[in-house]
Amino acid sequence: MPVQYRGILDEARHVRAACGLFDLCHMGRFAVRGPGAEACLQRLVTNDVTKIKPGVIRYALLTQEDGGVLDDVLVYRDPEVTSDFFVVVNAGNRDRDLAWMARHAEGFDCELTDRSDELAMIALQGPLSAAILDDLVSIDLAKLGYYKWAHGKACGVEASISRTGYTGEDGFELYFDAKEAVRVWRALLDHGAPKLQPIGLGARDTLRLEAGMALYGHELDEATNPYEAGLAWAVKLGTGFIGEDALRRVHDEGPARTLIGLETESKRVPRQGYEIVRDGRVIGQVASGTFSPVLDRNIATVFIETGSAHDGDDVAFRIRDKDEPATLRPLPFYKRS
Repeated sequence: MPVQYRGILDEARHVRAACGLFDLCHMGRFAVRGPGAEACLQRLVTNDVTKIKPGVIRYALLTQEDGGVLDDVLVYRDPEVTSDFFVVVNAGNRDRDLAWMARHAEGFDCELTDRSDELAMIALQGPLSAAILDDLVSIDLAKLGYYKWAHGKACGVEASISRTGYTGEDGFELYFDAKEAVRVWRALLDHGAPKLQPIGLGARDTLRLEAGMALYGHELDEATNPYEAGLAWAVKLGTGFIGEDALRRVHDEGPARTLIGLETESKRVPRQGYEIVRDGRVIGQVASGTFSPVLDRNIATVFIETGSAHDGDDVAFRIRDKDEPATLRPLPFYKRS
């Protein structure tokens, strides 16, 4: 997947207005199967796996013993074989996640399999995604709710189809035999063009930041806990996951840092690691920054000391000892109507 096909800003605007096609084959895809799969995942992830119904997907986190985030993942319960699960992880963390999960799966009656190389993963994202995909799949997309998935066919190939995405738009992700990836990609483009266009990693990052979605290595890492990152909703205390005791303390005491949005009229883009300053004092740093086509200005997510500033407060981001004016604002920057 290239950084861009035609230009990052043009591609991001096209997804918001029509539909983009994303090659996501670099992502990690694991199967967890067997009578002990549910209990295993309940130990591994922060969300309550027992509450995931067949054909439903939940966002969750893998956390280490101190509560730091190893990765953010999607957990799918199979719509037909209800004891089986499917887990999608970030590409850069695939090997580490697999080793971590395998180590902690010992003693559970289940099988963990890396299916990343055998399954392709392609996404359609944008307000026209359902209309474009509808003629090419065997299931009724109108009945497929958000964060739900089903098995069927896509472009004549056996596939799993989920209503998920990473852009803040309506959209779908398709999983099928990797040997069919090129053919399916071309069939989708031939059917959907010009409203459907290929989109690169650069626009994907811009879109997810506008939508206030975390990216591992920016808003999330081993030194950051879910409460700091604004992901308390994905943590279900009392389920026995690894790191629960540490996160219970953070829950009770409150996080030391808070993730919040920032926008600026400055022509300079706030980049990861830039200091955030208020009244001459450093109160935090930038996690992610980019130019937003939706807002027509530069935006960022920033970690600040809890209580040091709030939505609407004027701050600055520091570039080589020069402070650029900015304003804090709530996340997300963009929410589809």
